[in-house]
Amino acid sequence: MISNRSKRLEKVHVVLGNKSCDLDSLISTLAYAYFLDKVSPPDVLCLPVLNIPRRDFSYFTETRFILEELNIPESFHIFRDEINLHQLNAEGKLSLTLVNSNMLTSEDESLQSAVVKVINPDEQCDGSLELEASSSSLVVKEILQEAPELITQQLAYLLRGSILFKCLSLEADRITEQQEKVLSILEEKFPDLPPREEIISVLQETQLNPQGVSIEEVMLKDLKEISDGEIKVAISTVYMTLEVRGNKNSISQCLPEGHPYKSI
Repeated sequence: MISNRSKRLEKVHVVLGNKSCDLDSLISTLAYAYFLDKVSPPDVLCLPVLNIPRRDFSYFTETRFILEELNIPESFHIFRDEINLHQLNAEGKLSLTLVNSNMLTSEDESLQSAVVKVINPDEQCDGSLELEASSSSLVVKEILQEAPELITQQLAYLLRGSILFKCLSLEADRITEQQEKVLSILEEKFPDLPPREEIISVLQETQLNPQGVSIEEVMLKDLKEISDGEIKVAISTVYMTLEVRGNKNSISQCLPEGHPYKSI
């Protein structure tokens, strides 16, 4: 389909996830690009782009798990280092939808003129103490309003898992009214979806016990930098069981010699 459409291609509409490439961002990116592909004119190619290099995708165990469950191979994805957005923009072909962020990175600031839409749950927050929505729930709402027939059971599985995992990541024991409404619609439409508790349990286990990923990769996945302009401090989060935390030396032994976290 892409090869045929590219012959008469005039525009490329890229749905770009955020740099953290968390499950909510990735699933929202894939789902919204799918939606746009179905409702856009034939001369517009709609592409989901994951905002990380391909080599980093192995870090995202919960994301890989839910995609593998649905037999969606990694080779189907387009990563940020595999597409020249700046060239497309210079040719006047690029439109951008940003997911989970309303800001481009410093190296992509010149693409701001191509941004036509932002899907950012932070902008939907009403200032109350209630948890903000996920991007996935916003995407589901728009598809249900504009083209509900596009919600397949596979897509419902992805979006529902993403919303549930978002709640889990926020360490919440409750789901917002908006999220509950979206989840209920998906569950009524597809009653064969697995129980919520099962999905949450499996994703939590995958997050706490990633298979085939080193401690160093886990740290790099969630690495954040804090700077006062002169000094930079790297902070990372590692999910682990209490038993593993009690044996801190075993973690240190997993890191290569000279690694900055080796002495922690």
